Amino acid sequence: MNKKLSILVGALLVAAVAGSAGNWWGARHAATGSAASAMGAGGTATEAASAGMEASTSNTPKERKLLFYRNPMGLADTSPTPKKDSMGMDYIAVYAGEEDDTPGAANTLKISADKVQKLGVRTEPATLRVLDKTVRASGRIEPDERRSFTIAPKFEGYVEKLLVNATGQGVAKGQVLFEAYSPELMAAQREYAIATQGVQALAQAGPEAQKSMQLLADASLARLRNWDVSEEQVKALAASGAAKRTLTFRSPASGIVTEKKAVQGMRFMPGDALYQVTDLSSVWVVADVAEQDIAAVKLGARAQVKINAYPDKSFAAALTYVYPTLNAETRTVPVRLELSNPGGLLKPGMFAQVELPVGAGAKVLTVPVSAVIDSGTRQVLLVQVAEGRFEPREVKLGARSDNYMQVLDGVREGEAVVVSANFLIDAESNLKAAIAGFGAAPAGAAAPATEPMPAAASGHSAQGKLVEVDAKAQSVTISHGPVPSLKWQAMTMEFQLANSALLKGLKPGAPIAFEFVERGKGEWVITKVTPTPAAAK
Repeated sequence: MNKKLSILVGALLVAAVAGSAGNWWGARHAATGSAASAMGAGGTATEAASAGMEASTSNTPKERKLLFYRNPMGLADTSPTPKKDSMGMDYIAVYAGEEDDTPGAANTLKISADKVQKLGVRTEPATLRVLDKTVRASGRIEPDERRSFTIAPKFEGYVEKLLVNATGQGVAKGQVLFEAYSPELMAAQREYAIATQGVQALAQAGPEAQKSMQLLADASLARLRNWDVSEEQVKALAASGAAKRTLTFRSPASGIVTEKKAVQGMRFMPGDALYQVTDLSSVWVVADVAEQDIAAVKLGARAQVKINAYPDKSFAAALTYVYPTLNAETRTVPVRLELSNPGGLLKPGMFAQVELPVGAGAKVLTVPVSAVIDSGTRQVLLVQVAEGRFEPREVKLGARSDNYMQVLDGVREGEAVVVSANFLIDAESNLKAAIAGFGAAPAGAAAPATEPMPAAASGHSAQGKLVEVDAKAQSVTISHGPVPSLKWQAMTMEFQLANSALLKGLKPGAPIAFEFVERGKGEWVITKVTPTPAAAK
């Protein structure tokens, strides 16, 4: 039995050794075959050996080459060795192939081709074109002030008879409006009639008597004329010598009665406006033009006026006056246009839309309006410098049309600017940080010198006692002693921590020594915390 068991174990060992030898021989044969293939292709034994070595090391990861360390706050400051900035933040390692993404490398935004396609980015070259523009303004129809007439008697009297007794009634020039009775007018007529008869009676008298009577007659006639008594009535008075009881008032122009205060039998005083007649055959449009468009508006320019009441009609008008004042509330300047009003379609008070075409004579460099990102303090364009790479540039803008804006500085003709999805690129690539990196230098100008980071001497140090630690907000409250560098007295205040690592080991009540800097106005950041010997015990 033991003999049979020994034979079985031996057979199993032989089979195992044979299998291992077969595997070793197969691997050796494969390597030899690769080397032989290399030599058969014209290679040498050394090349064959190299091929075998490369095959054995192809699966090992390739080590990346470290180039330098860049500033973590995005400043154009690099270091060949690891270091910290003045706030205690570690510099970021930059490896080969990543150097174009550093803030100091042309300040471009890099977006993958797949993301560019998903965002729907579209570009258009900056081109030279005549910047035609239409200034649009809202306005209102108003009567022509030069065609408005007021009927106001110059003497005291009474309205004897009304012949036009409704506001809005149309009248013709010379049409009788009303008749008025006045005792003063009657006395003036009698005086003129007597003076006229006296001149005739003294025809044979001496020269001085004739002259005196003639002066009296002329004075009476002038008084009647000053009271707007017509020549026809004056001649009839002189011929008959009989004074008329009433005086007829006629319309001085054809138009519409826009105001009527006269009432049958009413008493009026000198200067009372009893009627107002307006000629509406020509009207004004007073429109409010935006302050930024007023420079393009010129006297004599032709405009088109559209009225909401007549959407299928357009009225031609001419710009005749630009008012010398600006409305501070709406930042607009009123302008006046004149247009004819055939058929009286245009009514005073109607709302009007004015379109005033203006244009520049020469071609200027323009980009689409949609390409401009306006932050309120600066205007920025995204210029495509390569496939998937965009450079933010601050530009100076000039005139604007409906679809294009003039670029005075910042972009050259032919450069492709992003006209759609630029705000999505802004959100995707943190454009604000990129803009802060390149500052306000115009395109083509030398890059401004970067202000150096504050030296260690610009920091401040103090000693105190931890009152409260807020790990979530990365802030601490410290009751510290005087700070000579800032001329501070002892106080209790809150500080921010430059990084979360500074929270390690901080407990309320522990005495500490710390260093801090001012990151922003009134924002104090701790860059180093050291327990004092009293705390270490």
